[in-house]
Amino acid sequence: MKRVFLIVLDSFGIGEMEDAASYGDVNVNTLRSVSGSPYFHLPNMRELGLFNIDGVTVGKKKDDHRGAIARMEERSKGKDTTIGHWEIAGIYSPKPLPTYPNGFPKEVLDPFCERTGRGVLCNLPYSGTAVIQEYGDEHLKTGDLIVYTSADSVFQIAAHEELVPPEQLYEYCRIAREILQGEHGVGRVIARPFIGPCGGQFVRTAHRHDFSLLPPSVTMLDQLSEAGKDVIAVGKIKDIFAGKGITEAVYTSGNAEGIERTLEYLDRDFEGLCFVNLVDYDMLYGHRRDVDGYAKALTFFDEKLPEMMSKMKPDDILMITADHGCDPAYSATTDHTREYTPFIMYGQNVTPMNYGTRKTFADIGATVLQYFGIAPGFEGKGLLQEDLTNE
Repeated sequence: MKRVFLIVLDSFGIGEMEDAASYGDVNVNTLRSVSGSPYFHLPNMRELGLFNIDGVTVGKKKDDHRGAIARMEERSKGKDTTIGHWEIAGIYSPKPLPTYPNGFPKEVLDPFCERTGRGVLCNLPYSGTAVIQEYGDEHLKTGDLIVYTSADSVFQIAAHEELVPPEQLYEYCRIAREILQGEHGVGRVIARPFIGPCGGQFVRTAHRHDFSLLPPSVTMLDQLSEAGKDVIAVGKIKDIFAGKGITEAVYTSGNAEGIERTLEYLDRDFEGLCFVNLVDYDMLYGHRRDVDGYAKALTFFDEKLPEMMSKMKPDDILMITADHGCDPAYSATTDHTREYTPFIMYGQNVTPMNYGTRKTFADIGATVLQYFGIAPGFEGKGLLQEDLTNE
């Protein structure tokens, strides 16, 4: 019974891509930045070969590393979560998803207000924690929704749970999702519920929910589920793919719960893919430019790796990668950064070797399908050793 555990360390870039400057990113490198923290300690990732990946200049290399490794180059145009995950699964995006540095136009907000019956506050790029402090009181007094965006392709709606219950907020998000298509087809509409007293400190709750664009073409998830395999989504994976091709899903409150759910699935019998997103690197530490917090979170994952590996069965494969960068030491913006990502693959059926630099994240999805004997319905090359010997 074959199982693949594909874990995305959200935003764990390993150095700027050649076109990074065209995205406004100069001398960015998430791995290099966090490696300077006293809390950075990745002995198990080193054993698997992290520091041997092309272009990695930090950490001590391991000549006899236990994993197969590669540096992944993003072929798509963009540096956001949706485009990164879609490319891992086989979708090439020739242009970035739309962003709104000056807020959303009238042709978006007017029908949104008409259909929800509520006004809009803010309508600017904003920190999610700051926006509720600044607009939370007015929201409670007026009933208007706090709508904001970021450097990502997102339409975010914040509302107090006592005024707008989460299910009502989700309905407002569905309305926005229907409006935001075509030219204004943002990657995600995100519900951001919060609580707290008027005039006090507001805090976001764990009831966030993402409403993504439907993937525009076939993915490895579709192909696996159509072949009768299990496709288990942990974290925000289900939202990123709008549920398409997924047979089972569980949401998580952060990295620790995501790792625990992964350990539980390692103890379960299934055949197929367990696709995991660990979001805290990006959400809590990358965007907030918290180098030490990022390093601590990586170290925690590294400490849990031996437990994961000990639960692996003979036909299991563990894959570790990322979807983009978010250099916590980069002060020019708080946006994602255009970077290469790591790829590490480990298991009894994996030959330790260095596959160099790959030209698309889609090679990961192709490798997953290759392991199950399925020809990818997209551009991507499987990386298992037996495939290369037949070229």
